[in-house]
Order: sequence, then C-alpha cells, then structure tokens
Amino acid sequence: MRACRECASVACVCPTRSEAGSVDMANGAIVSLWRYPLKSMQGEELNASHTNDRGLLGDRALALVDAETGKVVSAKNPRKWPAVFDFRAAFTASPEPGSPLPPVAVTLPDGSVISSEDTHFAEVVSAALGRRVMLAAAGSPQPTLEEYWPDMAELAHQETVTDEAMPAGTFFDLASVHVLTTSTINRLRELYPRGRFEVRRFRPNIVVRVTEDVAEFVENKWLGQQMRIGNEVVLDVTDYCPRCVMTTLPQGDLPKDSDILRTAARHNDVHVGVYAEMRRTGTIRRGDAVTLV
Repeated sequence: MRACRECASVACVCPTRSEAGSVDMANGAIVSLWRYPLKSMQGEELNASHTNDRGLLGDRALALVDAETGKVVSAKNPRKWPAVFDFRAAFTASPEPGSPLPPVAVTLPDGSVISSEDTHFAEVVSAALGRRVMLAAAGSPQPTLEEYWPDMAELAHQETVTDEAMPAGTFFDLASVHVLTTSTINRLRELYPRGRFEVRRFRPNIVVRVTEDVAEFVENKWLGQQMRIGNEVVLDVTDYCPRCVMTTLPQGDLPKDSDILRTAARHNDVHVGVYAEMRRTGTIRRGDAVTLV
C-alpha cells in the first residue's frame, strides 16, 4: 500500500486544516509514530506511546547479536545481513511505564511468527538468517555494529565496512529519538521524482507535518531548539540525522534504489531528519501539536 502523499503515513489521519490550508496548530502536528522493538527489523506504527529517558518506551529494546563476532546485527551491513528487513517485530501488548516489557512477536520471512520468549527463538531466527545469532536486551557497555559504505563519491567512505560504536547501554545508532518532517520527504520527491521516498526507508520515531508544509529541509533549522509535543513531552533537538545504505534497501514493495541515498547526499549533505533526546517524558499521540521553542 502506498503512503499518503500529505503525511507520508500508510494509516493516514492528517490533522484538520484551516481554510488557508495550514495545520490548525502551533508549529505543526504529529502525523505518524513508529517504534522498532527489535533493532533493524521492520517495526510497528502507533497511535500513541509512553516515553522514558530513552525515547519511545520499548524502542530498540532488543537486538540480535552475531554469535561469531559479538557485534549487533544491523541492516547497515546488508552484505552480511541481506534479509533482516524481511523480519517484522511488534510487542504482544502495549508497554507500560514501571512494568517489564511484554514479549515481542517476530514475523519471519515465511510468514510464521515466533515469540522472543520462545526457548527456540535464537535457533529459528538463525536458520532464517543463515548465520548464528543470539537475542540480547539493551545494556551492553560498549555495543558496536558493522556499517557497509557503498561506492558513492558523496560518502565519507566507499566500498568498505567500518565498525561503529553505539551509545553505551543501548541499541541506538547515535541518539534515542529520530524526528522527520513531511516537508523533507516532499523535497526529496521533488529532487528525484522516480524515487519511492516513504517513511519506511528512513525509520523515524516521529513524523511531523509543519504548519507551512512547503517542500524543504525544514529540520535543518531546528538544531539547538526544544520541541514540545502535546501537553507533556519535551525534546531537545541535538543533531542532524546522517543516512546510510539502509535507506536504499528493498523492503516490502519498496525496491532497491541507490539514488535514494545519493539524492540526500547531493542535496542535503546526506542528512534526512534530526536526532533528539528526551528532556521531559510523558505520552505522545498521533495528532499532538508540535511547538518549537
């Protein structure tokens, strides 16, 4: 199913617009929320989520670890893990603050489903991946992953694999929350009309449609600002979000397309969206107003 051209979400619930055509809220509104319970697998789209100091509650709570190298399994190295995007992970119940996280149901490429609590989980997933893996919960003091850099002149490295450190005790790449606007998606579509620029390629947690939803890289202006979401949550916008080969990989009906990454590299220094950290936690919901301060 194609995503909505306005909000970039498959389950479109675009906020009410005024007669002038702008979002009838502060700086914008949340049109899509995403959580990825098991790192690098496809995740789940949400109507609402509790948060903690690590972002959306349960996001990247689990990961697979290569039994041979001890490195976190990541689609950033598709040469070693070409099939990881064929898996989907979702919690069996909504995570609640102060309670243990519920089990994660993983849908395998053949359509079968296995629980993260199944004693044969690692064995079954290893067989599906063709390489022995273990299931791990966030907590390693020095987690690392491998990143493949394609032969693309605009990137810092070409045709090589590097080891990348992750924030201690987490399975995040660089920061705990990734925010993306529909303005950026629309700008990328303008620059490369044949490309399928959809939220799934970029794996954000929060997708925002800003009030003046013109096609531009609007998040570039947000660094150093606070983002208030609804009545409770506050984020600190900390950095640009650099993209990698993952954005080019096929998943579902999206084809492999190296020009997705090349477009971001040529026109926005390989950045798509921004990273943020939690300043004040609470519950965020689709449709919540977003205000930059």
